[in-house]
Amino acid sequence: MLIGVVGARGDVGLATVQALLALGLQHLRLGGRDAMAGSRCLAELHRQWPAAHLQWQTVDFEDASSLARFAQGCEVLVNCAGPAWRLAGRCAQAAMDAMAHFVDAADTLHPPAPGPGRCMVLGAGLQPGLTGLLPRWLAEHGFTQVHTLTSYFGLRDHFTLVAADDFLQGATDGSSEPLAAWRNGRSPRALARRRKARLPCFQGAVQVLPYLNHEGERLARQLGLADGQWFSVMEDGHVLKALDLAHGQPRAEAAQRLRQASLLDLGGQAPFVTLLVQLDGHLQGQPITRSVLLGGAGNAALTGAMAAASTLSVVRNELPAGRHHAAQVLPAALTLERLQRTSAIRALTCIDLPIDHLHHAEEGSL
Repeated sequence: MLIGVVGARGDVGLATVQALLALGLQHLRLGGRDAMAGSRCLAELHRQWPAAHLQWQTVDFEDASSLARFAQGCEVLVNCAGPAWRLAGRCAQAAMDAMAHFVDAADTLHPPAPGPGRCMVLGAGLQPGLTGLLPRWLAEHGFTQVHTLTSYFGLRDHFTLVAADDFLQGATDGSSEPLAAWRNGRSPRALARRRKARLPCFQGAVQVLPYLNHEGERLARQLGLADGQWFSVMEDGHVLKALDLAHGQPRAEAAQRLRQASLLDLGGQAPFVTLLVQLDGHLQGQPITRSVLLGGAGNAALTGAMAAASTLSVVRNELPAGRHHAAQVLPAALTLERLQRTSAIRALTCIDLPIDHLHHAEEGSL
């Protein structure tokens, strides 16, 4: 079964390819614009995975005919090209025209309808994706009913220009509303930004920024939540300043500043992701609170691992035909086990207590 990966030389694309290989999917067609760079990429991958069946095909993401040629013969087309808000719809269309399944590491805007018997998995990355899957996994282990969710999401990593463009697009296209929460429905301006806060598993004082996005709304409905609150956790650094200034700048300039700011904040340190989730509910009529800590190797590693795990679910016919979001449809426990096999997850701790009882984690702290 041939799997095509569009944007295979980018940070997310390469992480996806490596995760696919780690999960045993070794018949891959890799695509990007630069043929010479693609040859070097193939040579390096073959040194790591000598038994893999890999091919490179140059593809222009802006050219529908080039995408069509790339998709032809693929059983699954995986999109890792960016900026996703502009290109993902074209990749989805190429997959549908080729009668292939489609997996998108980002969330495709206005995707086409999948063909008969075909599966389309959107939001198969870190956010959206794992940030929705982890609470669902927790809800499936130890609850008969969930009524309250609290989630904290922090990372330290570099932004490429493409990733910065996509991040800024998500902040302006209405898919995420600052200060909003779920109160039996979307509740605008329900929460406030907190400065100099202290949280378990985050080192030092941080800023906590509330938001509600489409993934959170879908999850709230799926779990039947009465209350839900989601927070981005950021240290006082260059990225936070760049984001605060971005609204008054042209997109290209804001993306460049965000990229530079992320490199300054990273400062040669290893990237990481920290996810904290607390659920309150009932187990057979008795009140229960459970919390989970997930520490990851970085944005690209976790996004690529989620895209690969989603692809494996498609290949193994674990998902129904039709269009789905990864966080709502993937088998949660099996997906987390697969993520751990890729080494993208460094820590996964679950306790029957509130978040405040989680011990400070040195690995992956802000």
